[in-house]
Amino acid sequence: MSERINVMLPWLGEEESKALAEVIESGWVAQGPRVARFESEFAAVMQAEHAVAVTSCTTALHLALIVAGIGPGDDVVVPSFSFIATTNVVRYVGANPIFADVDAATGNLTADTIEAVRTPATRAVIAVDQGGVPVDLDAIRAVTDPLGILVLEDAACGAGSTYRGRPVGAGAEIAAWSFHPRKLLTTGEGGMITTSRADWADRARHLREHAMSVSAADRHRSVLPPAEEYVELGYNFRMTDLQAAVGLVQLGRLPAIVTRRREIAGRYQAAIADIPGLRAVADPEYGTSNFQSFWVEVEAGYPTDRDGLLAALAAAGVSARRGIMAAHRQPPYRELARSGCLAVTERLTDHTLILPVYHQLSAADQDRVIAVLRRPAG
Repeated sequence: MSERINVMLPWLGEEESKALAEVIESGWVAQGPRVARFESEFAAVMQAEHAVAVTSCTTALHLALIVAGIGPGDDVVVPSFSFIATTNVVRYVGANPIFADVDAATGNLTADTIEAVRTPATRAVIAVDQGGVPVDLDAIRAVTDPLGILVLEDAACGAGSTYRGRPVGAGAEIAAWSFHPRKLLTTGEGGMITTSRADWADRARHLREHAMSVSAADRHRSVLPPAEEYVELGYNFRMTDLQAAVGLVQLGRLPAIVTRRREIAGRYQAAIADIPGLRAVADPEYGTSNFQSFWVEVEAGYPTDRDGLLAALAAAGVSARRGIMAAHRQPPYRELARSGCLAVTERLTDHTLILPVYHQLSAADQDRVIAVLRRPAG
């Protein structure tokens, strides 16, 4: 078998190694000055007023719901067509997830799909930029804002994508980001909250550090620190300076990463355009995707089904992945699914797959992938 082609590889190099060494030499490896710098620079790049670094996008979503006041008795509209954390965080705060269907072209919630399931108890919507495809936030907020419904943008996959000429998340009251290795920017694990509200950012910083009355940084600066008080239920959601140092280097790489991924996606799109039965994800008219995930739908007229194509790719040494999961099919949420209400979600989950896209992918390796797409039977 030829050398394996992975579905994703992070782009890491000597700059990240040097940044980590500097942190180790400094003697301060926990949350500290580099986390603060990463927050500031990330906010600037994403055109956000405030940024709060945390341990993952899941904890970012969790804290975002808490600071926004979402809790027991509240309904929160979510896409089933998303990683399960999007739904889990709703239950973390004691609220009720309400599944909405998605648009077939983008894989995202729309104003219409939200309206179809909205209840009198709906107080929030979690709108995902699925696979890096920007969600149409203005259209959704035109419906939700007059009703006082919060829109929390799950931008886990969105760094480097644009919406109406601005970075995704820039138009949201609050958004959550991921730095998992599958994302364009990675810190190993890690996440970020961005928000337009100083009070929400301040409370998120407080809660991520056990809700201590005195921060770790303040205690470190004091020879005899004051006694701390834990004024409410808090969490240990702190990012380390080791992670932030890597994140700062990665943030500087973002334009090059996006450019390269869009080149690879464009080459796939051109190659797939004349293959009957394959439909590739594309930019919506209102924005551009970073193609964090490049997915293809296998339709009628193609020589095999989705799973057959996955098997053919695997036989050629290509590691592809099934499309985005449907959370409503998982055991904790099966009772929430209503028959026929998530038809597009189920179609996309059953008939899409994710192709390899990463910065180091060579033209020759991409040609190997394309060759299988053209002749899945060999």
